[in-house]
Amino acid sequence: MTAKVSNRVLLTLLLLMLAAALALPLLTDAPNRLVEGHGIALSALMHGRYAWLLLPFGVLAVQSFAPQRRRTQVLSAVSAAVLLVGLTMLAGTTATALSGGPDNFVRISFGGGFWLLFGLNCLAATDAIARATVSRPARIFFNLLVFVPVGLLLVDGQLDQLSIMKEYVNRNDVFDAAVVRHLQIVVLTLLISVALGLPMGLAAMRYQRVQRALFPVLNVIQTIPSLALFGLLIAPLAALAIRFPWLAAHGVSGTGMTPAIIALVMYSLLPLARSTVAGLEQVPSGVIEAAHGMGLTGWQVFTRVEAPLALPVFLSGLRITAVQAVGLTVVAALIGAGGLGGIVFQGLLSGALDLVLLGVIPVVVLAVVVDSGFKLIVASLQANQHLTQQMSEEVSQEASEQARPT
Repeated sequence: MTAKVSNRVLLTLLLLMLAAALALPLLTDAPNRLVEGHGIALSALMHGRYAWLLLPFGVLAVQSFAPQRRRTQVLSAVSAAVLLVGLTMLAGTTATALSGGPDNFVRISFGGGFWLLFGLNCLAATDAIARATVSRPARIFFNLLVFVPVGLLLVDGQLDQLSIMKEYVNRNDVFDAAVVRHLQIVVLTLLISVALGLPMGLAAMRYQRVQRALFPVLNVIQTIPSLALFGLLIAPLAALAIRFPWLAAHGVSGTGMTPAIIALVMYSLLPLARSTVAGLEQVPSGVIEAAHGMGLTGWQVFTRVEAPLALPVFLSGLRITAVQAVGLTVVAALIGAGGLGGIVFQGLLSGALDLVLLGVIPVVVLAVVVDSGFKLIVASLQANQHLTQQMSEEVSQEASEQARPT
């Protein structure tokens, strides 16, 4: 009698993990940062005290055939999280053993096998958490909780001998300044985008002529490659700075933050305007008519009825805008805007992969945190709206029952 697969997603992820562990090195060992190193397979490291890493692999294999109950999914999520932290601990311990001390040029880097195993385990944990929890806020919270042990290893210094951490130590001040500049560009982009995109969306909602003229223009802007748009802004902004010196005195120039923020705002207007229109359109007309019937003015109807009901949809558009801005700010480094993109392109020019990762990984982490934060806020708002709607329906039902003649 053959065992029946009850979780095909988990089984597929496990097979991919096995292929990654066998075909790709977990780590690479190089004499310095510029020389290609030789790979170190996972099988060569899983001995002695790290033989226990086979246990979570085995648990996940069993769970793919076990009945899919809530406790099964919890065990799968915990096993994937344990495997994540175990692989990270193994990489840190191996780097410490092979680095030869802080003054040695030996570089131990994450290999392709590590990144694939890490990503596949994240997918396994995410899938198990999604199956085990119904509440979206709880799902987001537990997904973020999976990475807490890895963060503790990083803070505790157990990964300091890895090549990427040595790159960080060598560029500590540059890295910190790049993070601050990256955040500045993203925050300014979002503030200006909301100040422009929200009125555009409101105007497009109220007036069909505005909508027919606005969205085609914003759609065309979205089709322009980011690097091309950055380049197109250099000449006119440089000419304005020359023509009006007071603009140059306030930081306006053909390169730097100004063209970067303008381009990012241009990219952000479409999702913000569309989400504003979509949010207002999904407000039930009966609710608006009831608000007018209560004697509320147009502004009161908007602020008390339409805006709160449309807020989750608008925040979903703002989430897309924020994540997009985090990623596109990397490209803005090519026109002198700074940020983490400067580290990325410096690593590409020097052929140092770990330097590239030093810039890329914080961008990915920031995008995930921003995305999760907005999802959590939207889920909370939707839950509150659902609860309020349910309470109002119960009150209406009780009132109608009391009004019936006995």
